[in-house]
Amino acid sequence: MTSDLFLNIDAGSINWARAQFALTAIYHWLFVPLTLGLAVIMGICETCWYRTRNTFWRDTAQFWQRLFGINFAMGIATGIILEFEFGTNWSNYSWFVGDIFGAPLAVEGILAFFMESTFVAIMYFGWKKVSPGFHLASTWLTGLGATISAWWILVANSWMQYPVGCEFNPDTMRNEMVSFLDVALSPFAVDKFCHTVISAWIIGAIFVVAVSSWYLMKKRDTKLAVESIKIGAIVGLVASLGAAITGHKSAQTVAEVQPMKLAAMEALYNGGTDIGLTAVAWVNPIGQPDYQHEESAPLKLEMPYALSFMATNDIHGYVPGINDILNGYTKPDGTREPSVDEKIQRGKQAINALAAYRKAKKEGVDETTLSAQLSIIKENMPYFGYGYAKDKNDVVPPIPVNFWAFRIMVGLGGIFILFFAIIVILAYKIPFLSIFTRRLLATLAIIPETAADEYQVTNLPSWHYWVAIALVPLAYIASESGWLVAEFGRQPWTIQDMLPTWVAVSDVEGFSVALTFFIFLFLFTLMLAVEISILLKQIKKGPEYTEK
Repeated sequence: MTSDLFLNIDAGSINWARAQFALTAIYHWLFVPLTLGLAVIMGICETCWYRTRNTFWRDTAQFWQRLFGINFAMGIATGIILEFEFGTNWSNYSWFVGDIFGAPLAVEGILAFFMESTFVAIMYFGWKKVSPGFHLASTWLTGLGATISAWWILVANSWMQYPVGCEFNPDTMRNEMVSFLDVALSPFAVDKFCHTVISAWIIGAIFVVAVSSWYLMKKRDTKLAVESIKIGAIVGLVASLGAAITGHKSAQTVAEVQPMKLAAMEALYNGGTDIGLTAVAWVNPIGQPDYQHEESAPLKLEMPYALSFMATNDIHGYVPGINDILNGYTKPDGTREPSVDEKIQRGKQAINALAAYRKAKKEGVDETTLSAQLSIIKENMPYFGYGYAKDKNDVVPPIPVNFWAFRIMVGLGGIFILFFAIIVILAYKIPFLSIFTRRLLATLAIIPETAADEYQVTNLPSWHYWVAIALVPLAYIASESGWLVAEFGRQPWTIQDMLPTWVAVSDVEGFSVALTFFIFLFLFTLMLAVEISILLKQIKKGPEYTEK
């Protein structure tokens, strides 16, 4: 990984490669969470049929399975393209870490994908060909296969955020895996998986509640709508609370291994102890703020001590800011974190020592000289990627994107908790809570006071149902915002501290990447329009009931 290997690639090529990958990832993630969420809903519905043998539950399960299948197919198409882009647009990245990054993707393809494709066929075509128990198992295993697929994809992504279980081999010029378990079970991967999958259940639950609300608004398929709302509301409430808990744990992991990301999320320019969590502040959504000269973001309102607690589980805990990370700081345990300028110099030492080592080995120089160069490489390898940075400010991620995306995600998450809690109370007619909630809604003039004692999910005014429908795009916005924080917060790194984007990209003409970007934009938009059209037609058609 020397300067002669990485060419001076045109900046336009880098930007178009990043744009194309972001486009594919965003579209792919429109399909994945609904797949994971609907898998839980349809599994619960079929379990109800298995236990009761009531054909209503089988019809309900088949209806949600139909919508699941439409979405499932679209997710596969975009996911395959996403993996191919690593080889086409990010060949240097693939060369440098392909031995590690490719392993979880291979496992996902061999194990999880084949598991999904096998059992999804039984789920759709085996209703009259296999036993009820085997069919129920196939339905749950289809969802489990999709979840396992998500696990391995998230393992690969988490390794980019927190590279572990690997060592650099100067002879092959590649990072090589030394512990598969460290890669597969890193704390970052576990936290990311739990938070991501649970948040996907929220989208599935909101989708089910929204479709069911449309049926109630149209006064059709009432029983399916009510029972589906009950299931969706429970899944959604549990998932929303779970997302909050796992989000807190993820934030602690980010604070430990990606402090710059946390600082960007909070627009925290100067850190310290007893740091509050910013509720709102004026962070210019367009340009990077002047973090080096501003004490903090203007018009800032914060919750005292909350960021210290979120990051360290201690209200007095130390949280470094952007300037602390740039200029170097002392950790609470007494160890000193070098400044970014120091890391850049040490990274350059590693790059130069690597070039000298390879030249010396080619010329057959004695082992003592080789050993000296290897020692320099090993000592400075943790800062290898910094050697390609020209300025310390290159390693600061875009603060506005991280700051606002994080608040959109958290704010909508709070709305989802409230939404599902109200639906659960109304749908299950919980004593006292149900009466209290209806009376509270009447007091707030959300429902008529004269009808406060009779209001249930089946007789709400139509605008209440429109609220449920409107939450579907908001759920996707929250989910995509989470991914924006995860990926923009890592910038400029493709692999944290190891490989910046301008080194990882392929040496491809910017025009070629731009052309394929617009081709993909057209195709993906067309696919999304087709999926939405098919989904709407199937929803309008409704469930197919079995005659008793």
